[in-house]
Amino acid sequence: MTTILEKNHTLQSLKNDFLEKVASKQITVGVIGLGYVGYPLALSFAESNVRVVGFDIDTKKIEAIERNESYIHYISEERLHLVREKNFLKATTDFSQVAQCDALIICVPTPLNEHLEPDLTYITETCKSLAPHLTKNTLISLESTTWPGTSDEVVKPLLEEGSGLTVGKELYLCFSPEREDPGNQKYKCKNTPKLLGGYNEDSQEIGKEVYSLIVEEVVTLSSMGVAEAAKLFENIFRSVNIALVNEMKVILDKMGISVWEVIHAASTKPFGFMPFWPGPGLGGHCIPIDPFYLSWKAKEFGITTRFIELAGEINRGMPKFVIEKVQDCLNQYGKPVNGSKILILGLSYKADIDDMRESPSLELTRLLEAKGAQVDYHDPYFPEIGPTREYMELQGRKSQELSSNYDCFLIATKHSCFSAEKVLSYNVPVVDTRNLIPRQEHVFQA
Repeated sequence: MTTILEKNHTLQSLKNDFLEKVASKQITVGVIGLGYVGYPLALSFAESNVRVVGFDIDTKKIEAIERNESYIHYISEERLHLVREKNFLKATTDFSQVAQCDALIICVPTPLNEHLEPDLTYITETCKSLAPHLTKNTLISLESTTWPGTSDEVVKPLLEEGSGLTVGKELYLCFSPEREDPGNQKYKCKNTPKLLGGYNEDSQEIGKEVYSLIVEEVVTLSSMGVAEAAKLFENIFRSVNIALVNEMKVILDKMGISVWEVIHAASTKPFGFMPFWPGPGLGGHCIPIDPFYLSWKAKEFGITTRFIELAGEINRGMPKFVIEKVQDCLNQYGKPVNGSKILILGLSYKADIDDMRESPSLELTRLLEAKGAQVDYHDPYFPEIGPTREYMELQGRKSQELSSNYDCFLIATKHSCFSAEKVLSYNVPVVDTRNLIPRQEHVFQA
């Protein structure tokens, strides 16, 4: 009969074997989900001379990687080509190859359903797909933003049930939230501190060593729940403050005061103030969605998250404020919205990236067309609109050039390739939600 002492010795031996493989870079890392989080993460490991297997159910992504074609604009094909040339990165839809991996990092979407409730389908289906192929002494790390308790209450049982292995003994489990900021030129994977909470001490130690291969600083936390809550708090902080500045914009607009000038003025204070900037609505996968994961979970404890829900209400209402400004603009020129031709400048939710997840431009298009407007868009990052979860009617539309044939330009994204001089040269009335153009007679700030 195997004694407890012998079992502990065996577990310690397995852990030491894993740590030795990490130290010598002999591990294989599997990254599940090759989108805006998983793809750059996979490249970072591969660039550190670690073998990487990328998994995705989207065959187009797999085929693009196999052709050495980068499908995210700000990630150069040179980066992909270099790691592929050294055979450090391969991509597949075949989950049986999970068995080859020593560490598995889950980077799948966590959207909301139509009732603003968490939809963990991508996480649960991923766990069910990989569990049968898990082998002993494997690390599983979840990076997808979710409510506190998900790793322990959802992921752990699914892994154990599907694999027959025990987390904390035969498997290591941790939560390490993604902090990817698309297009950020200053903070990349390497110099952005990485939060990590482990199921137990061994999981935390293993997880820290794996991530230390690509990150300068790994910040270990007391539990997976702390890491899950910290990620939500980061995005709730932004959501609430953006809602505040959006509300200020509406108030100051009525007073004839530029919110942009007010923010710049307040920013001269060297302490106690952090600038946030208004816009036509929230975009991206994180800030419009993540706060509601905590709001939903709080109800389990009988708590109403008033700040979170109010911030969401204000931010979701901004597209309607912008539409009112478009109406005001057209009215000044004796034109109704119905039948007017409007060109939206910028489809992505953020400047200089090819990411339109939750972009307010999509909602602006829908709202304007519901009022009878003819709406086009101009965005060099999106020659054509691909499939989206909520705006399928827009799929296939193509980017149009600026011209004087429009009744109104609506600036929704401040791409660096958009110049005030060029926009104004067409003599078309402008509604500007991003302060691209200084105040002029035919430019409406929104």
